[in-house]
Amino acid sequence: MLNSSVLVLNRSFLPIHVTSVRRAFALIYCGGASAVDSEYQTFDFEAWAGGGAPADAETVGSTSGAVPVPRVILLANFDGVPRRRIRFSRSNVFRRDAFTCQYCAAQPPRFDLNLDHVLPRTQGGRTTWENVVCCCVSCNRRKGGRTPEEAGLSLRRQPIRPRWSPVVNVVSSKVRYHEWRPFLIPNDGKAASLDVAV
Repeated sequence: MLNSSVLVLNRSFLPIHVTSVRRAFALIYCGGASAVDSEYQTFDFEAWAGGGAPADAETVGSTSGAVPVPRVILLANFDGVPRRRIRFSRSNVFRRDAFTCQYCAAQPPRFDLNLDHVLPRTQGGRTTWENVVCCCVSCNRRKGGRTPEEAGLSLRRQPIRPRWSPVVNVVSSKVRYHEWRPFLIPNDGKAASLDVAV
């Protein structure tokens, strides 16, 4: 439970990040953030733990009793929207490629996905956004140390550096908790566009 997700809002109530329940409790307790309910009311730690939380909120045990888990927090001193370069990582490449093999379009379980260098490293290929794609184990074996053309494969699309924040993209792609809905879904019922330019 302490490692599950909490939506983080800036002072303007804009979603900017997802953190853990453990970190959210620490921020609320030290005054760096407030818990937020679906009515946009904010609560410090004492008020939240003392009955400000919704009745159906999940709880964690503490020495003083059960404490409701906040699913949304509001930062006390941050107005901005983070704008940063997207870190190159295995999980971010998987997200960019929608966990889909870029050769055969298969969507196997995550443990059956690999990263593939389009131009193999043995031929001078670099580990960059523009040369690495998500691929299934079967296509990775078939391709080996060859180019897609040499292996008889073709890319679904050319890999590019993403222009979104992976964390925010995860938030916008799926509302994980009903408490997040007021902050992610506008009145027309469509998912909010939370892309952050690089």
